[in-house]
Order: sequence, then structure tokens, then C-alpha cells
Amino acid sequence: MDTVNQPHLQANTPAEKRAFSYSATIKKLFDEVLDSKMPADRIVANYFREHKKHGSKDRRVIRETLFGLFRWWGWLKQLGSQHEQQTWYQMLSACALLEQHQWRPFANGWQHFGDFTAEQNEYANKVIEAAELPSSSPLSVTQKNALICQLFNSIEFQESQLLPDWFWDVCPIDNEANKIQLIEAMSSRPPIWARAQSIKTETAVAQLQAVSIDAQASDYFADALSLGSKSINLNEVTLYKQGNLEIQDLASQVIGNTCQPKANEQWWDTCSGAGGKTLQLRSLMLQNAASDTNVTGSITASDIRSKALEELKKRARRANFDNITVARWKSDDLPVTKEHFDGVLVDAPCSCTGTWRRNPDMRWIDDRSCVDNKPALQLDILTRSSKAVKSGGRLVYATCSLSTLENEQVVQQFLQQNTDFKLVMSEHPFTKKQHQHVTVWPYEANSDGMYVARMIKKN
Repeated sequence: MDTVNQPHLQANTPAEKRAFSYSATIKKLFDEVLDSKMPADRIVANYFREHKKHGSKDRRVIRETLFGLFRWWGWLKQLGSQHEQQTWYQMLSACALLEQHQWRPFANGWQHFGDFTAEQNEYANKVIEAAELPSSSPLSVTQKNALICQLFNSIEFQESQLLPDWFWDVCPIDNEANKIQLIEAMSSRPPIWARAQSIKTETAVAQLQAVSIDAQASDYFADALSLGSKSINLNEVTLYKQGNLEIQDLASQVIGNTCQPKANEQWWDTCSGAGGKTLQLRSLMLQNAASDTNVTGSITASDIRSKALEELKKRARRANFDNITVARWKSDDLPVTKEHFDGVLVDAPCSCTGTWRRNPDMRWIDDRSCVDNKPALQLDILTRSSKAVKSGGRLVYATCSLSTLENEQVVQQFLQQNTDFKLVMSEHPFTKKQHQHVTVWPYEANSDGMYVARMIKKN
């Protein structure tokens, strides 16, 4: 939406002029995401790379408003077409209220351009005033539902609309309380989780806090760190540059801790990507070694993307980790030796529904096919990879999907076709309960969603 096509709107104050400018930029990016179906974070990164004029505050307003629009798009899209000028400004204003954004002068400008009724303006202002009270706390998703129902009282809004209809078909949740908890988590900003590498966790926390990073040790894993939810420029963090800090979501860390690699074992990470879990496996090997024991174990990392493997090698060098090699998948044939590994991790390509909290745009870019077209590929990768497990070795299957179609059903089909493997129990790290299939829900420990199952090859 170019400002030259909005002749009847008058921006009279500096704040309204900036609100006007922000609106045009956000609209351009929002439409580009929906039209191209490319991830919003990539489109935003490309935009800021090409437009150096934006300062840190500009970037924050643009980026957080864009992601907020997608977070609440299940409600906002019911207001009408975003291509209608008045509707677009109403969407921006409602988003600012729902997100409880602090840049009120710009949000007030959007509210003015949205041409709200006197009643709508009065209600919106009451919400703003209440949010600014010292005793105020973040609104729950149920309270936000009441807010938008009051603001646009001719429309019926429901919490379940914040996730697409097809999601509930592939991920049915019978318990209404759990359903609301999932929606609540998916509608909130994700935290930043990390791991300490080759350094004591308390030392890492102290050094991070010394540079004003909100670091706290986790109760779940000895090396896990919460870094709050504010953006961090990692290139300015000494611990990161030295390889002593790796960003990895807490749910993702569950996978390495389920693998439990020993110091003398040989492991294969079959779908390593840029190597987050490869590095975690190596870090755990080092932690599990006695102080006077040489770590003789090794990890082989594979992927079909050469660039991802190059990034993995770069990260391994930064961490000063040895005994990590790469073996790229170049065909359907195994890139490694059969029946060679004590452990094989298959972190399979998936729909990524468990990461929608981090990427709210993906829930509206994708459709049900993103789930339906994955199980056949997942089963194929799992079956091929299993050939590398030695007798008595472990096979770990994981996804960042919340759908049983990509998780339990894939594992059960694999076991039916490969009777030399058996499913074993694993402890859910957050509930401490034993399960054959562990699903980590985003609301259990303020993380992404994840699935993991552990199998043993019979002797």
C-alpha cells in the first residue's frame, strides 16, 4: 500500500507521519510473505539488508508488528481485506492492542487512520490506559479474545481460529484446557534458549548477566540457558564468538538428551542441517566422559545440502570440537558404512508445526499438504538410516511436528516393516513420565513443540 494512493489520509504530526511510513513498509512485507510463501524472517532480513536507512527502533516496530499481524491473523483476517485502506489500519491498530506494544504514538496514528467509531476509540483507549498501569500484567489469550470481540462486536471470534482449521484435523486435542494452553503458547512470543559448551553453566550465566543479557540456568538440563525474549546480537557476545554458547531451543535439546551419547560411541546425525544437534551430541559426549578418560567417540553428520554442512564445519571449528566429520547424501545410497554406529539420529524433515510459535507466518502460508506429504519421505529416510545401526545400537527418530501422522504413525509403520527393532521407554524431561512416544508441547516448559522416540536394534 503506497502512501501516494492514500490521498484522503492526512498525517498531521511527526508521529502520524512515521506511523504512515511504517504502515506502507509493513504492508509491502506482509503482502510479499503471503504472495511468495517465503518465510517472513527471510523476507524481513532481505529487506533490512537492502534498506540500511532504518535504525534499531524502526526495525523493531516493523519486525514486531509484521510478526504480530501473522500471530493474530486468524482473527484479523475476519475484519475484511487487507487491501482496503481503512481495514488495513484497523488491523494494525488491533494488532498493537493485542500485542500490548509500547510504541503508542504510532499505534494511535493507525487507530486514527482506521476511522474507528467513537465507541471503538473509547474502548481502545481504556485498554491502553489499563495496560499502562503499574499493576498491569500481560493479557491471556482468552482475555484478548474478549478484547477483540468488544472492539468489533459484529464478528464472532474464537480462540481456536488463531490456528488454521486443518491443524485441528491433523492434530486433534480432546482436552479443552490443553487446547487453550497450546493456543496461548502459540500466540505468545518465543523465548531464546541456549546451551553452554565446554564451560560451566554458572560461569556462562555470570558472564552473560555481566553484559546485561537476561541469562538464567534451566532446571531441566545441566547445560541449558534461558536468555529471555529480547533480541540479541550474537556477534557482540564473547561467549558465542568463542564457541562456548550455542542457540538451541529447549525442545530441540530434548532430542540430544534422549540420545544420551556416551564418550566412546560412534553416532550418525543423518539429517544434520547446519549442525545444532551434532554439536549438542558432541558436547554431551564430552560431559559424559570422566575427567581422566579420553573421548574416543565421534559423530558423522549428513545432509543433502552442501551449504548446511559447510556451516556445520564452521560452527564445529568455533566450538573447538574434534571428531566431527561430514558425509553428504549424494544419492539414495547410504553415505556411511552399514551397521557401524552405536547410535543413529534421524531428525526428519517435517511440517514444522511445532515451531509455529517462532514462525507465525507459516501457519497461514502452509496448508494441510505440508503434513500429508511428509510421512512417506520420513519413513523412507528412517528406513534407509536404520541400516547403519549396529546390533544393540540405538535409533532415535525426531521431528518438530505435533501431528501423529508424522510421528507415532511413522514409527509404528517402521516397526511393522523392521521387526529387528523395538521401541523403548524414554522419560519426558518436563513431566518426568515414561513414554514410548515423547511429545513436547510448547506450553509445558515455554519452548517449541517436538516429538522423539527411541528404538533399539535387537541382538
